[in-house]
Amino acid sequence: MIEARHLRVLRAVAATGSFSAAARELGCTQPAVSQQMRALEGAAGTPLLIRSGREMRLTEAGRALVRHAGGILAGLTAAEEEVAAIAGLRAGRVRLVSFPSGSSTLVPMALAEMRAAHPGTRVSLVEAEPPGSVEMLRSGDCEIALAFRYPQVAAETETETEAAAASAGGGEWDDLVLRPLLSDRLVGVVPEGHKLAGAGAVGIAELAGEPWIAGCPRCRGHLVEVCESEGFTPRIDFATDDYPTVIGLVGAGLGVAVLPELALESVRTKGATTLEVEPAVRREVVALTLPDLARVPAVAATLDRLERAARR
Repeated sequence: MIEARHLRVLRAVAATGSFSAAARELGCTQPAVSQQMRALEGAAGTPLLIRSGREMRLTEAGRALVRHAGGILAGLTAAEEEVAAIAGLRAGRVRLVSFPSGSSTLVPMALAEMRAAHPGTRVSLVEAEPPGSVEMLRSGDCEIALAFRYPQVAAETETETEAAAASAGGGEWDDLVLRPLLSDRLVGVVPEGHKLAGAGAVGIAELAGEPWIAGCPRCRGHLVEVCESEGFTPRIDFATDDYPTVIGLVGAGLGVAVLPELALESVRTKGATTLEVEPAVRREVVALTLPDLARVPAVAATLDRLERAARR
């Protein structure tokens, strides 16, 4: 195999005309130069140099290799510098995928800190709900996915151990590196004029007869599970992934909803009132990446900033 160090020696010999002069230029010994040239000729499978008196002349194969050596070594130097820049966070790219309420709350602070600390690292953002965002990570379309999951609602026949295993998430992310961010409590949202608006806290079964406004598919599925565990199936009149739309529909008196607190941080609750609901439900919000990507400095730095944003 032809190695970069062999090419550097060959160029020095071609430029100086002798092993001794090449050794002086390279800062090594003449035997070391001779050894490198023997290794290079062995890898090439043909003589590269011919001794002519005190000078060394290149063979045709040697001249061809010297012509290409410049470009090869220049490209290698550029690659080494680029990798060093990425490793030192002076360059690089991180593609982040987040669900909307994470994009509006956790992501801005994290990316602002990344830009201030590492201005050469570019972080891009697109939005997707899990499990779609997680599949994007696995397929190589991003380096970090912000995702969430709900604990499974334990059936009455389940033991405590089975219920705990269900709440642990069923291993859906076992192949990924998981960075826990926060536990996001769900709250009820009702119109301001609703009979329960001043209650402060309600059992979710008290909303059994209401029309419901539901969110993303994963959120809708969990809502149905929770309601059915309380003895009723919710009548979902509207479904939307857009939280301001949910608040607008509730504020207009068209139904009730259950939303994560994170979603309410960046939404005006005009015309609507929030309530604590029982049973208490929290969703687990995490940042995910692949094991190999977790060792990339820019990815690790972005994960750290997301965690710091969540703690605040």
